[in-house]
Amino acid sequence: MTSPSNYITSALVLVLFSTTLLGFGSSSTHNNHDFLECLTVQLQSSNSATDAIYSPSNATYASLLLTQNLRPGSTTPNKPLLIFTPFYDHEIRAAIHCSKKLGLQIRVRSGGHDYEGLSSTSRNNPFVVVDLRNLRTVTISADEKTAWVQVGATLGQLYHTLAQKSRTLAFTAGVCPTVGVGGHFSGGGYGMMSRKHAIAADNVVDAKVMNADGKIFDRRSMGEDLFWAIRGGGGTSFGIVLAFKVNLVTVPETVTVFNVTRTSEQNATQLVHRWQYIADKVDENLLLRLFLRSVTSPVTGNRTVIASFTTLYLGGVHDLLPLMKQQFPELGLVEKDCTEMSWIESILFFAGLQNQPLDILLNRTTPSTVFFKGKSDYVTEPIPVDGLQGIWRFLHEEAENRAELQFSPYGGVLSSFSESETPFPHRSGNIFMIHYGVMWDSQGNQEAEKHVSWMRRLYGYMAAYVSKSPRAAYFNYRDLDLGINNSGNTSYEQASVWGLKYFKNNFKRLVRVKTKVDPTNFFRNEQSVPSLYSS
Repeated sequence: MTSPSNYITSALVLVLFSTTLLGFGSSSTHNNHDFLECLTVQLQSSNSATDAIYSPSNATYASLLLTQNLRPGSTTPNKPLLIFTPFYDHEIRAAIHCSKKLGLQIRVRSGGHDYEGLSSTSRNNPFVVVDLRNLRTVTISADEKTAWVQVGATLGQLYHTLAQKSRTLAFTAGVCPTVGVGGHFSGGGYGMMSRKHAIAADNVVDAKVMNADGKIFDRRSMGEDLFWAIRGGGGTSFGIVLAFKVNLVTVPETVTVFNVTRTSEQNATQLVHRWQYIADKVDENLLLRLFLRSVTSPVTGNRTVIASFTTLYLGGVHDLLPLMKQQFPELGLVEKDCTEMSWIESILFFAGLQNQPLDILLNRTTPSTVFFKGKSDYVTEPIPVDGLQGIWRFLHEEAENRAELQFSPYGGVLSSFSESETPFPHRSGNIFMIHYGVMWDSQGNQEAEKHVSWMRRLYGYMAAYVSKSPRAAYFNYRDLDLGINNSGNTSYEQASVWGLKYFKNNFKRLVRVKTKVDPTNFFRNEQSVPSLYSS
């Protein structure tokens, strides 16, 4: 493989000099008082309030720091010196100014769902969190079928706002309503309509991004390279994305959902095996997602695998039934298994919020948080029955905890995009994506190691059945097991260990864009795209 190092120019000398001035190469001795003083002065000079700054001594700090996954915070001792929740662009610019002045990193967060906590934790360096939760305006243009969505909005808020406008306007993104728009869109954004309407990043048509100098660009002024990069390459490597403009999609007034479960005693293994041959080939209006867990059999009292076929069909039940009979008759779907509803009601259904008021989508946090480890894979050839039975044995090992596999089908319109059209490369040839997840409630390194070790053993077992050269992974299911950057001076070769798995050959272009728009590597974390100059 050819390294992109030939793209380095004579500007290297200037960049290295700038980096030294910014203090990125040395360990910082500044504390939260220095940053607080700097930020307060900056805000007061622009007549902004300073009550959006939270130090560890503030009662609100702990609740703001709380994320959906407690594991990263429990294993990473470094906590942010401050949490800053700006309301306006110039306030974010002030945070960038103080970060550069004091040599303190900033981590940018929109929803707090990063699997490895990279928006809220740091393994090595003192840092400040810029939490964009107050930038959450959603502006719908029903006539144009577009929306401007600030990155601090959640998916639930976007869906709720759409429901106030129309029964047939929707957006194709994930099912968890508390996920922040910023990370989800910029990392791809797979959802229950992706076989029909692609992923969220495919429907982004404009954006506003602030660079390391505090300047704001839209698509026209940022250029197509940067615009390409933030639609699947992760926005926080290249700047601070402030808002996305997206194309909305039209859905029928009535959609159909079902969640049919089968155990091993009910032929689940054969059904899952058969599912692999049709999931990416069925009608693109149909997305048959599959959830796999180990439970106690009510029949035998022994452990059994339960397969849940969780499905959205963009149409009515009387169109769905003959389609299922033709393409997946083995499941034995009948009308009483199905429920017709509006698209917005299906959002509640898939989020496990059936019969709840629509306003519940405006909640930013879920009632409880857990310790969690996730990983991902892509499957290009059906897993044989004996391979599936090996998976079942692993699930039975974690029976006392909440271990689950999700099989999310591809195909449909996803296959119509080339691998390089956006940084998200997982297109034609993929049957489905696997999401591995395990959750536990008890704190402690020993408890965490037990479950993470189980996950890694399962991941090792799956190597024979998933994509190869590279073994691909989904960037939105961040996994530091794949590789990690050095502190501030990662080379292309080092970062490509994880970068090629997320982005395949698109990683080379992402590095070139990074080198152009953020040569000093100001925006960085443990899995950010590196600048060629930073090494």
